[in-house]
Amino acid sequence: MNQPDANPVVSNPPGGTPVGLGHTSWADRPVPGGGIASRRRVNVAGVLIDDLKMAETFSEIERLVRLGRPSFIVTPNVDHIVRLQSDSALQAAYNDAALVLPDGMFVLWGSRFLGTPLRAKVSGSDLLPQFASFAAAKGMRLFFLGGRPDAARKSAEVLSQRHPGLTIQWHCPPMGFEKDPAENRKAVQMVRESRSDVLFVGLGAPKQELWMHRYYREYSVPVSIGIGATFEFVSGMVRRAPRLLQKTGLEWLWRLALEPMRMYRRYLIDDPFFFALIWKQRRNRLAALARPTDKLTSIIASARPQVGSA
Repeated sequence: MNQPDANPVVSNPPGGTPVGLGHTSWADRPVPGGGIASRRRVNVAGVLIDDLKMAETFSEIERLVRLGRPSFIVTPNVDHIVRLQSDSALQAAYNDAALVLPDGMFVLWGSRFLGTPLRAKVSGSDLLPQFASFAAAKGMRLFFLGGRPDAARKSAEVLSQRHPGLTIQWHCPPMGFEKDPAENRKAVQMVRESRSDVLFVGLGAPKQELWMHRYYREYSVPVSIGIGATFEFVSGMVRRAPRLLQKTGLEWLWRLALEPMRMYRRYLIDDPFFFALIWKQRRNRLAALARPTDKLTSIIASARPQVGSA
């Protein structure tokens, strides 16, 4: 493991406006480079989500890296979808995202309830550990930004030990760095100078999405991905929920038990609104399906000759 400077550790246009509450938007959202223009997307509470499996996601990331234009990827979970109903800044970030990947079993179950099932969950917590092997094989350079102190460094060490030859640089800026012009400039400059292929940003939502959206063209990395608390999981600082809880959609309960004061509002007050959104979207969709029949009946009736007409 090499150390090029004091901080990093190294080892060998969009369109549409998202709306919620059953509306359908983003249906013609262009994709940078055109690689997935014909890929199936699923509308979940107004958020168009790319229907990709993990291996397909890796192929799309590789395509974006080869394309060389700055882009970023978001991974909506229930919390993101609820926030997107009213957060215009987050909506703008999602509008510019190259890929929108489903993070969470409730998002998958919501899509199934709507009759348009997504095939797989592609969460940041799963993506990073698996992508490390792919990146090592392809010779991609990675950068880890964010996380609690030492999480990015330890994650880099863990993954570089698993995958010899993997190149990772990292930087853990202080809390609130995005409000400090000097610290923010330092982070942007370090990422830019690293000449990395893929940047993983672990600042939590919606901070990481807003930060990527504001600066991704400036630091000019081909692909940036928001991954939340993944550095903490990979480094072993925070234990992730057992696989059974992940598969049964109860990972939220595990996190609530670990950090009740920080997580209770998200999981117990804000996120239940997701179910109302999905229910209303389903109701609107069923109503829309019924309308063409009514319209056709009206057209046929209007075409009949009127009794007593001249």
